[in-house]
Amino acid sequence: MPTATNDGVHITYDDHGPADAPAVLLLHGFPDSAAMWRHQVEALVGAGYRVLVPDQRGYGRSDKPADVDSYNLILLGTDALAVLDDAGVATARVVGHDWGAPVAWLVATMAPDRVAQLVAMSVGHPSAFSNASLEQRQRSWYMLLFQFEGVAERWLSDDGWARLREWADHPDHDATTAALDADGSLTPGLNWYRANVAPSSLVEPAPVLPPIQVPTMGIWSSGDMALLEDQMIRSADHCANGFRYERVEGVGHWIPLSAPDRVNELLLDFFAS
Repeated sequence: MPTATNDGVHITYDDHGPADAPAVLLLHGFPDSAAMWRHQVEALVGAGYRVLVPDQRGYGRSDKPADVDSYNLILLGTDALAVLDDAGVATARVVGHDWGAPVAWLVATMAPDRVAQLVAMSVGHPSAFSNASLEQRQRSWYMLLFQFEGVAERWLSDDGWARLREWADHPDHDATTAALDADGSLTPGLNWYRANVAPSSLVEPAPVLPPIQVPTMGIWSSGDMALLEDQMIRSADHCANGFRYERVEGVGHWIPLSAPDRVNELLLDFFAS
């Protein structure tokens, strides 16, 4: 498997499709791995794209640094750029879901010349999310729990991962939790929250970020247990080159798995535009 290196951390990724085809970078979130995108890979390659799918740092085959600071969002964004560099890709269509969405937003902010189009699923622009309503902050209760090392790990994994199953309703619960066990990815995955969503961030003013300069699409699902629609809709305020919003009805948080045909349709239509 190809592996990119960013400041000594190795990021393993899958590379599908012709090397000279337009590239798509797919970024997963918690508690997933590159496997989450399997339905999109097939559709995108079939449509003539080259698809790069990393296990983000802390997950799967990629390195899992021990210190929390190694999961700072800036480092996660430069991991994505390192994958593009290693693959020899100058620009890509960047797609992120869950924590992959903030990484995608950041990449488009830091390096707009490397991003042809941006797609964020579930999680809106960081400024829109940070300025969210009281109801959204209540929905984000788990982010506070996840700060407590050891406590959060036990809460999620005890009784055969019963609480994760009940809370998240992940479509691939058994396979995903088996991978977390086998790869030792639970604490590294939680370190994403510990490095980037300190309790103080829930009450502090949102950071001021420059507007997104690339065409952007936001996708939100009506059954999302953690995120409200408003934080995605208001992402339009932070996109200077167009924002297309798509609502997917009747499915939960894991849109690429629960509504793969609809997601593939939206991606291909947006990319063609």
